[in-house]
Amino acid sequence: MATLQDIAYSAAVNLLSAIVFLIVFAIMRLQPINDRVYFPKWYLKGLRESPTRAGAFVSKFVNMDYQTYIRFLNWMPAALRMPEPELIEHAGLDSVVYIRIYLLGLKIFVPITILAFAVLVPVNWTGGTLEQIKDLTFSNIDKLSISNIPPGSKRFWAHVVMSYVFTFWTFYSLYTEYKKITTMRLQFLAAEGRRPDQFTVLVRNVPPDPDESVTEHVEHFFFVNHPDHYLTHQVVYNANKLAQLVANKKSWMNWLTYYQNKYERYPLTKPTTKTGFMGLIGNKVDAIDYYTAEIAKLSEEESGEREKVLSDPSAVIPAAFVSFKSRWAAAVCAQTQQSSNPTIWLTERAPEPRDVYWDNLAIPYVELSIRRLIMAVGLFLLIFFFMIPIAVVQSLASIEGIEKVFPFLKPLIEMKSVKSLVQGILPGLALKIFLIILPMILMMMSKIEGYTSLSTLDRRSAAKYHMFLLSNVFIGSIITGTAMDQLKTFLDSSATEIPKTIGVSIPLRATFFMTYIMVDGWAAVAAEILRLSPLIMFHLKNTFLVKTEQDREQAMDPGSVDFATSEPRIQFYFLLGLVYAAVTPLLLPFVVVFFGFSYVVFRHQIINVYDQKYESGAAFWPDVHRRVIIGLVIAQLLLLGLLSTKDAEELTPLLIALPVLTIWFHVFCKGRFESAFVQFPLQNAMVRDTLERATDPNLNLRIYLQDAYIHPVFKSVELEKPNMVDYDDEDNNSRVSTTRNPQKNHKKS
Repeated sequence: MATLQDIAYSAAVNLLSAIVFLIVFAIMRLQPINDRVYFPKWYLKGLRESPTRAGAFVSKFVNMDYQTYIRFLNWMPAALRMPEPELIEHAGLDSVVYIRIYLLGLKIFVPITILAFAVLVPVNWTGGTLEQIKDLTFSNIDKLSISNIPPGSKRFWAHVVMSYVFTFWTFYSLYTEYKKITTMRLQFLAAEGRRPDQFTVLVRNVPPDPDESVTEHVEHFFFVNHPDHYLTHQVVYNANKLAQLVANKKSWMNWLTYYQNKYERYPLTKPTTKTGFMGLIGNKVDAIDYYTAEIAKLSEEESGEREKVLSDPSAVIPAAFVSFKSRWAAAVCAQTQQSSNPTIWLTERAPEPRDVYWDNLAIPYVELSIRRLIMAVGLFLLIFFFMIPIAVVQSLASIEGIEKVFPFLKPLIEMKSVKSLVQGILPGLALKIFLIILPMILMMMSKIEGYTSLSTLDRRSAAKYHMFLLSNVFIGSIITGTAMDQLKTFLDSSATEIPKTIGVSIPLRATFFMTYIMVDGWAAVAAEILRLSPLIMFHLKNTFLVKTEQDREQAMDPGSVDFATSEPRIQFYFLLGLVYAAVTPLLLPFVVVFFGFSYVVFRHQIINVYDQKYESGAAFWPDVHRRVIIGLVIAQLLLLGLLSTKDAEELTPLLIALPVLTIWFHVFCKGRFESAFVQFPLQNAMVRDTLERATDPNLNLRIYLQDAYIHPVFKSVELEKPNMVDYDDEDNNSRVSTTRNPQKNHKKS
């Protein structure tokens, strides 16, 4: 059992690690040779030039200005200085709303922490129960928790009252933030520049027609049903194999560039490679000749595959991007049913072009339900069976577990300093390392489910990761034993007993979660700003691959906010803070430090480093709100279960009202705000269209949109365009050309 001394030791180690990371970063960012690693966003915007171009030779690599080292921590106030409207223009609404999640954490937990320490800590500390129990091992941390209050005590009234206070304060914070984000989203959509997705819908499950190709069928359908608004369309090709060939060719060209650069540096020795796996096995050959020949083969194969895709009618899948003359028309089409059969001609707002996940557009619509059912079963099995290694990790990451498995280490582990290190750091670190591979598995499952945009893939993966953290990391870490034991406990208990089972264990696991927060939320966040991996990769690429300034631009890896993993991780801290606020308030300062530190770090990263892959207009915020509500309900139910084991049954009816109020609050916010994140208001669309017609009356929208949704591998190829009539000619609008058999048409109608 970790003591207050162990937690203090762990806090000192993690704080020291974080400070070391920050100092190293503050020095590394000042070096000219690292400028593209720590300020890539400004290079991508064309607003920064490399400091290595001019000056003395040494000053190109090392900052010789000693005065800058005196102010080496000025990045922190600089990260907070940029106003929010300017930050939205600079980084986009997605990035700004993401860092507002950390700000929401501060708004919720700073007042809760102050109230909890002012009211609950004295109530718990003076409870005196643990000291009266003989042969009971406990620490000062336990004396600060609800465990130190005797059963049936009137002191539990303080916890019930403060639970209400915490709940209503969370309501207020969530409501004001939801309202603020909704206003920001609507203003952003109204103010942003012209984008192809504003005029375009994605049409799925285009029904087959015996007389017309997919492109003719799409044109005919929308020309008939949207005669005054339809503009053009682009069918979708199944180009997944071609895209893979293009990616392979790019990879091989990088190797060719590497060996060419190597030969230029050492012209007396021609570089060689092996033809087998990863260049490690097989016959040794001339590297430049080998990669040149392989690239030539790939180019020929790529050309053949491209011609095959463009000429094969079966390569056109039953989906298309359909564009309209106005934003209003696109919004109407996306939000209405196009056919009496609700399973065909399915429309939705098109993602912006860089947000499209092209691989999944080729999946037939019928397969989607089957894929998602299979992945739902797979997610259940993954969550359940992952409890086994989680339980093993938790059992080994303790003094008793290590001594049982490795008895020869007992003399070393029993040393005071080593024991504090093991109990204060090892459990959280072991769990952090164990979870590294999980996000990749969950993202792969989301891709198999067939979602067509990167933003949706991130949100779906985040939902899975949140469910996993909730089920395995939180509940699995609280309840000891193997997965089978946990399942048997739940199956043998009634629904009302589950909160009791978990609630009893919650105070006992507070120290574990404190160590987890320090490892994952303090040291790991500080390591994020150092960007060690991108730093190493940039210098390797700069040394071996870069020939031109364009190569150097491509060698930069600005990265982006990994919403699929970072947002559920933030939600885990919301959950811990809400659960332990009324149980073990000592955990709250650790959560506050995480939110405050992360807010500064990620604000800096968004300003100077990250280059987002897409812009969804903060479409993820309803998910953020819902997960905080889930954490709040869980906290209320577990406190209810915990008090029911403390002979405080007369207080439980008061706590039953809290989950009901919380669910009502969520339904209210959902009805009040969520539609702004799902649909585009027709009024706003009409205002934008009217303003654009007044300011740019000569805009040729068809030319602007005609290549917006072409698959990236076809960007340099002239695709077949639909033969469009002149929409400005009223006489030509009176009849729609079609290749259908008239008799068949008559029968269909």
